[in-house]
Amino acid sequence: MKKLLQALCVLIAAGFAFDCGADTFVREDIIADPDPALFNICYDHGCTSLAWVRLSAEQWQQLRLVFAKPAGTAAEERAQIGSSIALFEKIVGAMTGTAGDKSGNWNGLGLRGQMDCIDESTNTTIYLRMLQKYGLLRWHSVADRVTRWSLFSWPHTTAVIMERGGLERWAVDSWFLDNGEPPFVLPLELWKDGWKPSPP
Repeated sequence: MKKLLQALCVLIAAGFAFDCGADTFVREDIIADPDPALFNICYDHGCTSLAWVRLSAEQWQQLRLVFAKPAGTAAEERAQIGSSIALFEKIVGAMTGTAGDKSGNWNGLGLRGQMDCIDESTNTTIYLRMLQKYGLLRWHSVADRVTRWSLFSWPHTTAVIMERGGLERWAVDSWFLDNGEPPFVLPLELWKDGWKPSPP
């Protein structure tokens, strides 16, 4: 049913950016309840390749330390989330051969271990789910990924978080950056309007 709704959303995207909920995961063999002891990450565009990953106790403790000082505000926690996703990418990249992933789709085209937005948004959602599972997110919860479509641009998918007790959702988008750089965390409504980072 979800795939049918997504297909319909594509068909009616005629010049407008629609908030199309993406499938939570595009492969049935992705672990839906990830744990540091066993989880998956996607790469090679569209989750063509899947790696099974186990973090050591030391690696998981490194990630937990990002949240060692409880965030006093939702904005502070979003900064922690950005730092933790970058650290996840560095640790996992060294273990899976994805450390050289370049920003966007074209910079590393044809190289093994490269990721498109489906890979990036899936992996980020997996990391966020682990953080939530272990109580490290106090101000946010993990939402379904979102895909934006318009007549004038390629579709693009992002991971999403939602502020607890409120309605505001935030895009957590690492696709615009090389592996290991903190993702952009910005209001989802702004992201849906076609936001992209300014040229360096």
